[in-house]
Amino acid sequence: MSSAPNGERAPAVKGSAFLRACRHEASGRTPIWLMRQAGRYLPEYRALRARYPMLTLLNTPELAAEVTLQPLARIDYDAAVIFSDLLQPLPGMGLTVTYEDGIGPRVGKPLSSGRDIDLLAAPPAAEALATTLSAIGLASAELAQRGLPVIGFVGAPFTLATYAIEGGTSRSFTKTKALMYREPAAWDRLMSKLVTVLADFLVAQAQAGASALQVFDSWVGIALGRDDYIGYVQPYNRRLFAAAAAAGVPLVNFSTGTAPYIEEVASCGGDVMSVDWRMPLEEYRRRLGEARALQGNLDPALLLAPWREIGPRVNDLLASAPSTGYIFNLGHGILPETDVDTVSRLVDHVHAWEAVG
Repeated sequence: MSSAPNGERAPAVKGSAFLRACRHEASGRTPIWLMRQAGRYLPEYRALRARYPMLTLLNTPELAAEVTLQPLARIDYDAAVIFSDLLQPLPGMGLTVTYEDGIGPRVGKPLSSGRDIDLLAAPPAAEALATTLSAIGLASAELAQRGLPVIGFVGAPFTLATYAIEGGTSRSFTKTKALMYREPAAWDRLMSKLVTVLADFLVAQAQAGASALQVFDSWVGIALGRDDYIGYVQPYNRRLFAAAAAAGVPLVNFSTGTAPYIEEVASCGGDVMSVDWRMPLEEYRRRLGEARALQGNLDPALLLAPWREIGPRVNDLLASAPSTGYIFNLGHGILPETDVDTVSRLVDHVHAWEAVG
């Protein structure tokens, strides 16, 4: 596992188009990476998945690094994102996580009381998440030769709390909100433990070789309105971003469904705001200001359309993006049924934009 301190990263990596855009510097071309770019839309990933269970892929550093590198072998992405899962910190805290094909992750014995929360552990990342850290070291060492950065990530406290309480994905988040409203002290203890674990994991990922870190609050905008976000989530996200600043690398603040209160989300921190497709990029820019870098804004479902529909929409998005401080991405992850050739064409099209835009 790489142990090089942040300041000793390869100059070519530090000067990559992606990291320059994170720093709001001129990047030479619009950088692009896509959430879930290492995953089910790739036939080589599906071949590996047919041989190994999900937990084996996640917990074997060599396999996780291989999956991380797979998309960059055929598509000209500007960064790799480590192959991992948002729920990786939960087993170390004392929860059982399994993965069922066609269903997704399941948490055994979900949290239902303050006592359950009090029994959760908060082990250091070096102890509980060593396999992911090793995978980052392997992938970053390989990609340093190409001047490409590796992005590490965690799920935000609220998103992980929903999985731990609901036992999996949810449409209504009823159990989560019931605990949140009825037992605010227990909620505070849960979120505080998650902040401790996640902040340590973020810093450890940077120490292992990750050149940027993204915090995924995937469910908060679907579950909560502005007032509940401010009261029950914002204080913990602020603490997380403040603690993660010790990593010394750019931080990306990602959420979906939060357009109605995007300013409150942005106030939590992050060098880059990664935004969904539910509001035009120009409106995000107007409301967030020009000082912070932006990422995303394309609907993942658009990549299921023919190119005659995709091309003009991508051009419109690029035309509305700032000249510096923009990273092309989707508003959420690549859908499994997306055609690889479409993704490759998208990446090449974005890179060629400066020549025609």
